[in-house]
Amino acid sequence: MPIVKNVSRAVSQLLQSSGCGCGISIVPVRCIGVSPRQVASDASFHSVSFSESDHPRVLITGGLGQLGVGLAKLLRKRFGKNNVILSDIRKPADHVFHSGPFIYSDILDYKNLREIVVNNRITWLFHYSALLSAVGEANVPLARAVNITGLHNVLDIAAEHNLRLFVPSTIGAFGPTSPRDPTPDLCIQRPRTIYGVSKVHAELMGEYYHYRYGLDFRCLRYPGIISADSQPGGGTTDYAVQIFHDAMKTGKFQCNLKPDTRLPMMYIDDCLKATLEVMEAPAEALSMRTYNISAMSFTPEELAQEVQKHVPELQVTYNVDEVRQAIADSWPMNFDDSNARRDWGWKHDYDLPELVSTMFSFLGQEIQELLHISRLQAGVVAILVRNQTLRGIQRLKPSPSYS
Repeated sequence: MPIVKNVSRAVSQLLQSSGCGCGISIVPVRCIGVSPRQVASDASFHSVSFSESDHPRVLITGGLGQLGVGLAKLLRKRFGKNNVILSDIRKPADHVFHSGPFIYSDILDYKNLREIVVNNRITWLFHYSALLSAVGEANVPLARAVNITGLHNVLDIAAEHNLRLFVPSTIGAFGPTSPRDPTPDLCIQRPRTIYGVSKVHAELMGEYYHYRYGLDFRCLRYPGIISADSQPGGGTTDYAVQIFHDAMKTGKFQCNLKPDTRLPMMYIDDCLKATLEVMEAPAEALSMRTYNISAMSFTPEELAQEVQKHVPELQVTYNVDEVRQAIADSWPMNFDDSNARRDWGWKHDYDLPELVSTMFSFLGQEIQELLHISRLQAGVVAILVRNQTLRGIQRLKPSPSYS
């Protein structure tokens, strides 16, 4: 029986008053459609440039998603805590808020975003605000606003203030007519989700702004990203994160894709490393502005077999979600990332066995912390019960009588 089953039961009994609400963040839509501003070609703006010897001033939008917090940690270690600002429209957890600068930023509010860039002398911008594939299909108007209108705001501000801009793309930028095994950097795309369409739009708009206005635009097409310190967020590849949590908590996992669905995947540390490397690469080394990156490719069945080496009693069943399966069937099975490896030296560190071992090592530490907390809480409860009992006994004692 998985160790967490007993721990979870004990903790839940001790923490009846605690709870966790997890849901999809809803971005307030303030403007949809044509941008109201028009920047004159001869307008004069104060923009800050920096030499390669200086540290960049970094803003990360959508920073409370799967990648933002980890990227901020990596960049702060490299460039200094106060040079990296994390932003989102949601309230951050205490440990995130106290780990470095955090600011409210709504990418649909052009004026607010522009003020942040100007007031904080931003020079690098990582644009992570987006609705993912399955979530986007459930709310197309919101996905269109966040993923496309928000992008337009970011592009205009980045061009206006001479920023180095990173916008992630994804395997979702390809479609059923794309070559799937392998998928090269340049080929037919034609995605069939609003998420994929918005990512192709981002790639092309970024390249257009680069050639038309000189914007230093850089983009990586991420495969499915796996990390232990974040919960699934509505993506088609999220089964590859969920299986680890379910293996540790219940010993049972139900996959929403077919067992033979092969997709490219990557551990989060490799993803963050690639992102920093492409941003630091000399402009003259880049033969293109959008690159595929990859590390491994596996099926749910192959992942389950590797997980069962660590949790032999794991029971895996398949209940296929037709929407997610249709999306996965239109995506690449393998990425050809030879251009990234040639141009700026991309090289991954994690294959499937290393990925699984790392995930369980990370989650195992969480288990130990949970056990420690439960023991402390049990001790506190015992003390409270003991004190309450003593007070009750004291009240029941008869008062002394004097005669």
